[in-house]
Amino acid sequence: MRMAAALCIGLATYATAQETKIVGIGAATCARFNAQVAEDPPSERDYLAWAQGFMSGALMRAPSGVDEGLDLLPPTMPLPDQAAFLRTFCREHPGQDYMDAVRALYHRLRGPRL
Repeated sequence: MRMAAALCIGLATYATAQETKIVGIGAATCARFNAQVAEDPPSERDYLAWAQGFMSGALMRAPSGVDEGLDLLPPTMPLPDQAAFLRTFCREHPGQDYMDAVRALYHRLRGPRL
């Protein structure tokens, strides 16, 4: 319950572009993600679950009219493709945080803003 509360608080702060502390497995660096997934491949599911939960929370906290109807599991980018996106991002940007990979995925799912 505390983690859910911290996530909601983090999302609210993230949505307003203020600095916040990201918690949970998603707070890892890409380098840590890369190492952990190489050592324990099933752990990638935990990271992906965190990413889906974080993005879902962002949608719940978004102001009215923002990202309404955004599908986090579109037929054009199923979970295996999303996992591959996150892996590629972290492989190419080991100095960044896993959260940066999730933010890039969210923007990819959002598509171009008209």
